[in-house]
Amino acid sequence: MIDKVTRPESPPFAVQLKALMDLEGRYQPKLSGLRIIESASDNGLRMTSRLRELEVKDLLTLSRFFGFSSETFCLATSLLDRFLSVMKIQPKHLSCVGLCCFYIAVKSSEENKNIPLASDLIRISQNRFTVSDMVRMEKIIMEKLNWKVKAPTALRFLRFFHGYIQEQLGEDGEMLLSLESLEAQLKACHCSFVFSKMKPSLLAMALLCLEVDDQHNPEDRNQLSEALKSLQKLLTIRDGDLVCVRELVGKCLAEYSNAKCSRPNVQRLRWTISGRTARQLKHSYYKITHLPTIPESAC
Repeated sequence: MIDKVTRPESPPFAVQLKALMDLEGRYQPKLSGLRIIESASDNGLRMTSRLRELEVKDLLTLSRFFGFSSETFCLATSLLDRFLSVMKIQPKHLSCVGLCCFYIAVKSSEENKNIPLASDLIRISQNRFTVSDMVRMEKIIMEKLNWKVKAPTALRFLRFFHGYIQEQLGEDGEMLLSLESLEAQLKACHCSFVFSKMKPSLLAMALLCLEVDDQHNPEDRNQLSEALKSLQKLLTIRDGDLVCVRELVGKCLAEYSNAKCSRPNVQRLRWTISGRTARQLKHSYYKITHLPTIPESAC
């Protein structure tokens, strides 16, 4: 008789949630450091929220160019915010810091065969620093972050919460809430500095609440609202905090949907590549995965 191999059961949802919440507090960017960036004047001498937003949009474009996963972009953004909150850097060093955070995220999230050379990243982003500069900066970043890379990002919470709702509603959960659309909305939010100061779990909840509010069928909306209320109770999130963040998310996505907005998938954010650089790049780098369009109704 052949013994059957049984897989160990996953811990209960509440246990997994507590573990994630405990980690969340340890990986939050330093609020005092983010406030310094937020209050800085845009004079070209100090790091500002606008410069940070431009850098994140560049990282999103770079992620799309290489066809990297959502995890890579979200982790890169998390690393960048955490580093900027503990180190005062000059604007001229931001591109090197951003690209190093991106490269750390790539090496942590992507398969080895998909990891590009550092020299290719420098060429495609048209930066003037060297591979040696990247190596030195990467060491500084890792040391300042105590070598802790795998932070529980808002994307991780969003997927975790989405799975919980699916379990509560069965197959209907997947039909009512598109995870692909929610992830696209999250990427847009990451391009706004205001969300750097918020807990990833709260941002994920706000995105879900906004999506539920947009449900046209009252029965579907009620089902989803009940599932979210039980989740909110487990998270011990106050109604006022959730309403506030939900309004900020709605405003961000409304601006994203505006044709005049520099949203992450418009023409001006695409990389301009010289003929010489294009000839040096691998053919696979041109297989670009585009960011899904966010429906205007979601705003």
